[in-house]
Amino acid sequence: MAYTSPEKFQGIAVLDHKDWKNPKKVQFDPRKLYDHDIEIKVECCGVCGSDIHAASGNWGDLTKPLVVGHEIIGTVVRLGENCNSGLKLGDRVGVGAQVFSCLDCERCKNDNEPYCEGFVTTYGQDYPDGYSSKGGYADYFRVHEHFAVPIPENIPSHLAAPLMCGGLTVYSPLVRNGCGPNKKVGIVGIGGIGHQGLLFAKAMGAEVYAISRTSAKKEDAMKLGADHFIATKEEPDWGTKYFDTFDLIVVCASSLTDVDFNTVPNTMKIGGSIVSISVPEQNETLSLKPFGLKGVSISNSALGSISEMRDLLKLVSENNIKLWVETIPIGEKGVKEAFERMDKGDCRYRFTLVDYDNEFAK
Repeated sequence: MAYTSPEKFQGIAVLDHKDWKNPKKVQFDPRKLYDHDIEIKVECCGVCGSDIHAASGNWGDLTKPLVVGHEIIGTVVRLGENCNSGLKLGDRVGVGAQVFSCLDCERCKNDNEPYCEGFVTTYGQDYPDGYSSKGGYADYFRVHEHFAVPIPENIPSHLAAPLMCGGLTVYSPLVRNGCGPNKKVGIVGIGGIGHQGLLFAKAMGAEVYAISRTSAKKEDAMKLGADHFIATKEEPDWGTKYFDTFDLIVVCASSLTDVDFNTVPNTMKIGGSIVSISVPEQNETLSLKPFGLKGVSISNSALGSISEMRDLLKLVSENNIKLWVETIPIGEKGVKEAFERMDKGDCRYRFTLVDYDNEFAK
């Protein structure tokens, strides 16, 4: 029997930023299926810190209904007329935080799609045709085939979901800055993204330092593979103690306010890199004294590329890496729980929304 797309998609949406912790189940018009698009029946979706920023209005007033979610795992149920990526009906695929770019500029041609001027994020941004993108807290999802990747069989869907954004976002600066054997790598912020950074850096062969404000997460960090733990609030002289130590530090904290950029450069080797993947509130600013940057670079990393996503999935598959993930059933109640607990920091260390069939078959 031939598959027929539903006329309306269903999702759990934010209707008012002021009431963002009380999302509602809605129906909405899907975007047109273009020649190189695929349609995905969503199985599960990770909950990212970006979802909280967007839902709460930290990133401005976004088009409603706002269906967030950009760590999508599902099954291909429809192919556009000219799809040629090799994806087939029935394939299990993942989609991250980017759904569109021009695919023709030098950046796109060199595996830097996240830095394309034509970048469209998975939810809350208009496509060139004017459609406001809708994310993965929904029963179905449409996307250009380029931005969907097959999921290896040995990675369970609920563990694959957080790799699509959080995992890829921390993997990209690791691989682009030489994380590997004989390198000393620090991960600042042991949360949903940072805990993945520890797992990946260790699997890549680096000597790994977990860096947090207090020692509350020390036991977890060591279980995740950290070789060392630094509690910056409990070791006031840590910048001196670890002078000339790091080849790379990746800042995974959701806010940069508590990161002392006048101390961190002292811990770097000459030629070392400090890379932030943080996307904080719009009004947050960075303060540092430029004379402290002697032979050290500070930069920001966006999402990883599709090529890097494929490499990350291979790393996770071959090393049997298991993220720390708690599942929550999708629905108004489930999304509310996820939002409230994420807002309180009550997560060790990632949520994935599941049971889509039970909710959207109603």
